[in-house]
Amino acid sequence: MSTDIPAQFYDAPDADPDQSQGAPFAQVPPQDFNAEQSVIGALLLSGSPGNASHRYFTEVLETGIRAEEYYRPAHATIHRAVCHLHSAGEPVDAVTVTAELTRRGELARIGGASYLHTCVQAVPTAANGPQYAEIVRAKAYRRAVIGAAQRILEYAHSQEGDEDEVRDLVEQQLTEIIAGTPGLHEAPPAVGDLYLDFVADLEDIQNGKQTGLTYGFADLDILTSGMQPGNVTVVAAQSGVGKSTFALNAAVAAAKTGAKTMFSSLEMSSTELMQKITAAEGKVALHHLTHKGGLTPEGWDTVRRLGPELFQTLPLRVYRPDGASLGDIASAARASARDGGLDLLVVDYLQLVEVEQSRSITREQAVASVSRGLKNLSVQLGCHVIALSQLNDDGLMRESRAIKNDASVVIKVERPDADDKESARAGEVDLVIEKNRFGPTACVTVAAQLHYSRFVDMAQT
Repeated sequence: MSTDIPAQFYDAPDADPDQSQGAPFAQVPPQDFNAEQSVIGALLLSGSPGNASHRYFTEVLETGIRAEEYYRPAHATIHRAVCHLHSAGEPVDAVTVTAELTRRGELARIGGASYLHTCVQAVPTAANGPQYAEIVRAKAYRRAVIGAAQRILEYAHSQEGDEDEVRDLVEQQLTEIIAGTPGLHEAPPAVGDLYLDFVADLEDIQNGKQTGLTYGFADLDILTSGMQPGNVTVVAAQSGVGKSTFALNAAVAAAKTGAKTMFSSLEMSSTELMQKITAAEGKVALHHLTHKGGLTPEGWDTVRRLGPELFQTLPLRVYRPDGASLGDIASAARASARDGGLDLLVVDYLQLVEVEQSRSITREQAVASVSRGLKNLSVQLGCHVIALSQLNDDGLMRESRAIKNDASVVIKVERPDADDKESARAGEVDLVIEKNRFGPTACVTVAAQLHYSRFVDMAQT
């Protein structure tokens, strides 16, 4: 295998021999020059559609290898030219790539046409091209790990930020590393590339397919198209109206469809949440679960049945943070995303979440920071967030402007019988949709069965 290296390759950093025993990051980053040459050679040998070995060309590209993953800049330049010719439907070989590099003014940069032939001679067999590509990608991944570690070290040494900001940086870097090589972004897609997927989604919508996670209430799902990833629903209510009940019902309903869900409560313990789920799903009166001797033999049978039928299969996590910071919640959400995925995050409730405050920041600004943080988290993790918010005695949402700006859907929970126990609408609850980016604003009425800790569609009563 040839290892002739033209001078153009020496613009990559090499280690100082006198520092070989020094700091690990002074060494040459992980790389495999022979594997890089062999990938290029395999592409050049198998790039013509009429070639019997053309399938190896496709298999190399299907590994996902990208130009940015080569350590040697010349190899990255050649790879881009190869991909351009391929996307244009042109044959790929040493001659066509030479012509393309000449057109781009990059031929001299890669060592001339002779270097392309050197790569062709270097590859043992084009059939092993995918394996060579995986070696190159593995080395690129290790370099990315080193880069992430360097960024963490530099930030830690800088003395900037507080402990929460340091932890957030560490978690973001580790999440990117676990998900795949970070920092190698492709150009955003053009609308022409998005069109076919758009039409397919549009057909599903027109045929009645719900595109988001279910809230568990038919009319609410129709009006909002369900809970969309990367978006936030704010559920606002005065104390005692049932916003936590609504959110827990929605979390369980989504989880029962297979959605990976995390419920983070700053008010209720995990035991209280389990009691409420048991009451709602088993139709067991909540007060029977919370008082001594309240369960009948039939009630115990229901609790035992719910174990294998519901709890042991439900992809629902319950998180009660030791503290109450946004960083704690974000950390647990990222951990859930790494361990099986995360589709829905519920935070109960916004005004209890803490952020690092200075003397110059108001409470309104602090809550706005929490709201913005949850919105960013929903985008980063590709999940939907339900954020509960407390209403004041006048029925107004505290810090409402910032919270509403970050939300895609705002639902106010109101009980007509809250102040009038003799109301003709006793047992009804209005879900007032005050903001809806996916449809009209409206009011959905559901039935409150609070002795079972649940709301249900009126049709089920």
